[in-house]
Amino acid sequence: MQSYYYKSEAPEVVAIVQEFYQAKDRLNEQLVKLGEIFGGKVAPMCSIDSHFAGGVKLPADRALDVHWRRPDEWGFRTLRNEAVLPKGLSKEQRAGIRAEHERLRAQWKEHCPESLSSHGFWERLTINTGNLLLCGGIKFEHQGAAYFHLGFSIDQIEHEENIAAGKPSSGWISGAVEILPREYEAARVAKLGERA
Repeated sequence: MQSYYYKSEAPEVVAIVQEFYQAKDRLNEQLVKLGEIFGGKVAPMCSIDSHFAGGVKLPADRALDVHWRRPDEWGFRTLRNEAVLPKGLSKEQRAGIRAEHERLRAQWKEHCPESLSSHGFWERLTINTGNLLLCGGIKFEHQGAAYFHLGFSIDQIEHEENIAAGKPSSGWISGAVEILPREYEAARVAKLGERA
C-alpha cells in the first residue's frame, strides 16, 4: 500500500492535532480513575474511529463471574448486562445480587468516560474520513508542526477542483506540504522520545 507523508505548520492545524492528544490524555486519566473505582486497571481500547474504555483487569476469581464476564486472554473483564444467578439461591439472595449488579452498572455509567471520536478531529482538518477508513491515517504534533502519514494522497488543487465540481475529495490539510518519509520518521522518533 502506498504511503504519503505531510507536514503543516499552520497554527489552526497544529492546534487541532494538539487538541486531539490533549483529549486523549484526559481520556487516559479518566480511565485510571475508573480503574481505581473498580479495583483494577482499565484497558484503553480503540476502534477504527474512536478511543474508549475496555474491560477491567480483575482476578480470575469465579465469584466475580456473577457480575463480570470471564477474563479475556489479557485478564480484562467486562461488566455483564445482567447478573448471572447461581442455582439454589433464596429469593432474598437473588434480589441482593441483582441490587449489587444494578449498583455496579450505575457506578460504571456514572464514571465511565465518553468515547473519543478521532474522526471528529480529522473532519475538522477537512480530511475525508471514508478514505481514512479504507486507507488509514496517523497524525501527531512535534515542535510546532503537525505531521501526517496517510494511505492516500491529498492535493490542494485537486481538492478545490473537486469541491467546485461537487465531486468527492480526499480532503486537504491547510498549509500541508508533502515531505520525505525520513523527515516524518525523524519527527516521530523524536516525539516518542519526548513522551517516554
